[in-house]
Amino acid sequence: MRIRIVDAFTDRPFSGNPAGVLLLDSADSFPEDDWLRKVAAEVNLSETAFAHPLPAGGEADWALRWFTPTTEVDMCGHATLATAHVLHTTGAATGPVRFATRSGVLGAATGADGAITMDFPTSSLTPVPTPDGLAEALGAEILAVHDTAAHVGDLVVELRDEATVRGLAPDHAALKAHSSRGVIATALAAAPENGYDFVSRGFFPSVGIDEDPVTGSAHTALAPYWSARLGRDELTGFQGGARTGLVRTRLRGDRTHLTGHAVTVIEGELRA
Repeated sequence: MRIRIVDAFTDRPFSGNPAGVLLLDSADSFPEDDWLRKVAAEVNLSETAFAHPLPAGGEADWALRWFTPTTEVDMCGHATLATAHVLHTTGAATGPVRFATRSGVLGAATGADGAITMDFPTSSLTPVPTPDGLAEALGAEILAVHDTAAHVGDLVVELRDEATVRGLAPDHAALKAHSSRGVIATALAAAPENGYDFVSRGFFPSVGIDEDPVTGSAHTALAPYWSARLGRDELTGFQGGARTGLVRTRLRGDRTHLTGHAVTVIEGELRA
């Protein structure tokens, strides 16, 4: 079967967030979880997406699951974007696609310019006291902390400014104690004229990923967080450390639209 590596939330190779994508032929079920985990560990990216077609006439067109090298996750934005890109560019699907996932039905539609807009549930945000040791683990002063919905499972941590976010060198082992999935550090953009409104970096040592370059699912929390602050429903987020990418967000009540490009960089044959 064909396996692909796709860089998501970017329009050029070797940027954005890479994801493995494996389209399965069976319309009945996924292979056993142990096999899915082994493939994801072999690919060794932050996420590998597995999808198979569903019978016509249902509420979704494809079933979709995501695995890190160590575990399955409830939601992943960049690997969903990568999967929609593969379906569109290979002709496996035409028009909008609906994915049945652990987080409900997620939609993806490809525009004329190749940009893909995904329809995800908006995360709730609950203010919480700063956990003991979190500032030390991040290595930065914390302005505010919010917990997110269960399907996201991150702490959103506002820092003083963009330079602080970009300069983070956290203690990843210490961060494991502070979130069920990850810690998203964020701040307002220093210069919005550069084309983005806020910045972020995502650290996920609890699921085997020290830093995720561009985390689509985190933007279901970042979008309402910064939209409330800036008074606009449409924003652009810039995320990443060594690799970076852009996520356009559009807040629509209990749904958040995430838009970005993707590029296939590797295509091969899985012989396992």
